[in-house]
Amino acid sequence: MFNLQGRVALVTGGRRGMGKAHALALAKQGAKVVITDINVNECELVADEIRAAESADSRPGRELDVSCFNMDVSNKVDVDAVFDQVVEKYGRLDILVNNAGIYESHPFLELTEEQWDRTISINLKGEFLVAQRAAKEMAKNKYGRIINIASIASGGVGVGIAGGAHYTASKGGIIALTETMAIELAPLGINVNAIGPGAINTPMADATKMPKEYMDAILAGVPLKRMGESNEVAAAVVFLASEEASYVTGATLYVDGGWLAA
Repeated sequence: MFNLQGRVALVTGGRRGMGKAHALALAKQGAKVVITDINVNECELVADEIRAAESADSRPGRELDVSCFNMDVSNKVDVDAVFDQVVEKYGRLDILVNNAGIYESHPFLELTEEQWDRTISINLKGEFLVAQRAAKEMAKNKYGRIINIASIASGGVGVGIAGGAHYTASKGGIIALTETMAIELAPLGINVNAIGPGAINTPMADATKMPKEYMDAILAGVPLKRMGESNEVAAAVVFLASEEASYVTGATLYVDGGWLAA
């Protein structure tokens, strides 16, 4: 199950945290992985990790192929330039993991227009630009899997973040975008889904740097009583990228330790 051999997958924001975990997990299942981020040197370190892991894999038929590109998802010229290179190199694109995003805490009454625009531009506009170009490539082969990374803090589920109005607005927009894309792209053979991670231990939400009282307040609402790990979100990415998810589109899969159920 979950065999991605021969598939070409692109991961945005792949240099660390969840993006890195997604790239590693897709490669482990046999995909040819393209890692993009604003720091291509750090992407190369992830690529080296994939190569090291693959060299120790003795399964027959394995075909290691990983590449890295510098890409600012909020810049259409940048996005198109990278996709042109990816298509030239691989001839196709099968899987997109739209992971790139930022979080900067700012109280609502002090939030500036510049801070709002920066978050919306990267988190929401960036996912739109990348997904649109990816879908155009996928439509050529009548096949594709687009996985947009949203958040449990995305509206409608009772989880807000003080100091994160701009962030939660962007993540709610991602879910709305996902649902509409799923409807429009289904006739083209493209499935579009979102993942809403809960409290995940990443460089952007480092548990070791959080005040104990803040961490205790979060975990009080999580039945599993711990933060999730990036590889636990990556497992959901692999599922949605696979043939086993062929009848799943327009959905948001929450990976939250039971937070929404509590």
